[in-house]
Amino acid sequence: MDIEYLLETVQDEEIKDLMLFNQGISKRHLNTISELFVKEEIPVPAAFSTSDVYKGAPRLFDDAFMLFNVQQMAIGAFGQYTRGLSSAIRQDVIDYYQQGIRELNEIYERSTHLLLEKGAIIKTPNIPYPKQVSFIGSKQFNNFLTGKTRPLAGMEIKYLNINIATNILGKTLMMGFAQTASSKKLRNYFKNGWQLADKQIKQYGNLLAGDNIPSPMLMDPHVTDSKVPAFSDKLMLYHVTLAIQLGLENIGIAMSRTLRHDIHAKYAKFIGEIGLYSNQGQKLMIGNGWFEEPPLASDRKKAVRNPLE
Repeated sequence: MDIEYLLETVQDEEIKDLMLFNQGISKRHLNTISELFVKEEIPVPAAFSTSDVYKGAPRLFDDAFMLFNVQQMAIGAFGQYTRGLSSAIRQDVIDYYQQGIRELNEIYERSTHLLLEKGAIIKTPNIPYPKQVSFIGSKQFNNFLTGKTRPLAGMEIKYLNINIATNILGKTLMMGFAQTASSKKLRNYFKNGWQLADKQIKQYGNLLAGDNIPSPMLMDPHVTDSKVPAFSDKLMLYHVTLAIQLGLENIGIAMSRTLRHDIHAKYAKFIGEIGLYSNQGQKLMIGNGWFEEPPLASDRKKAVRNPLE
């Protein structure tokens, strides 16, 4: 969500102070990236303008969810920045990513502490420490076809928890956007999205509940009843696209860390459903002229066919 809007509608002073810190970082990052693009003679993306945020609009989300959104966006940005750093060669780009990671660490730490202090989230689940080193002696460890499943492993609990949190973010955003979008197509798209997110929350939660492990708290009550748009349809769809990307990344990582085949199957099923949903969103963006073309590799075949173009 736009930081200017958050600052205009947030009421809690501690959360507002974090938003101001976040705003300063965002402006510096935007300036740094723009300068790099100009230096390399790369067109700076059009992205968004002040016209995409409607000042004076009533609160669409309360303080607790706005803070949760900041935390989850920091988590998502961590992945982007660490992957960017691991593939960077130029020193100025390396410096940018390193500084960004340090700043994201502070945003994550402050937002998480505030969420816990204000009772907006619960602590992540704990499991007993092992008393000794042991080795698996049965081939049934990962066999769910017998109808019996072993207790969840710590890593499986971690990623179920992460994927529930990501879907809570997406569901809550889309609940608010569905009641304020100008376009009927977008309202329906957001409604379908929150139902898909809700399905994942319930199914992942059932896996945790099977071992008497609590799930993260839902954020449904933190959406107000406002039907007045706070953002343009373009900006709302972009935010949902970010949440989808974060969800797909988390499921992909979770699959690589999961040992139980029944959980693998569930993740694989949802990747297909989310992929289809994401494709529908891309079509909406293209249809409305909102999809900026990303940098593409040279089309050598086209160059051979049409050498004078």
